[in-house]
Amino acid sequence: MPPYPIPVIGFIAPSGTGKTTLLRQLVPILKRRGWRVGYLKHAHHTFDLDRPGKDSFEVRAAGADQVLLASTQRWALQVENRTPGTDPDLGELLSRFAFDQLDVVLAEGFKYADYPKIEIHRTAVGEPPLYPRDPAIIAVVTDADLPADDHPPPRLPLDDPDAVAEFIVTWLALQGSALR
Repeated sequence: MPPYPIPVIGFIAPSGTGKTTLLRQLVPILKRRGWRVGYLKHAHHTFDLDRPGKDSFEVRAAGADQVLLASTQRWALQVENRTPGTDPDLGELLSRFAFDQLDVVLAEGFKYADYPKIEIHRTAVGEPPLYPRDPAIIAVVTDADLPADDHPPPRLPLDDPDAVAEFIVTWLALQGSALR
């Protein structure tokens, strides 16, 4: 797995499994510990931060390669994918973060990238677990038992984001990335 300047942990699962729900619960837990958390979301569809009729949308639609929207509250940089139709590179996207202002990046998606990932597996979704085919999965958050003969990674309860946070803290400490 490639090294990044700060820890990066992914959350992967089929759509509708609860990745975003878990992350919305996990971020405040990590923030209470004093962590500065970045979030990177892989979208499987076209999206816009702006809408037709707005200046920034119209200039981007006219061909601008990068558009920066800024206000007194926040700013967002939109960059057109140089190779439309291909997934953006995880490392390239991570390089856009201000690492000096973060302690960890939580990524949602990028399931084919080689980086530490936590799988969310919900039996009701009806999909098989991903961990048997992906050695980068470091834990499985699930409502199911994992068969011992598969040599599964650690199992974490689906309804306990505190346990997931504690796993992340412990795992990072074991990797030499001790945070608060």
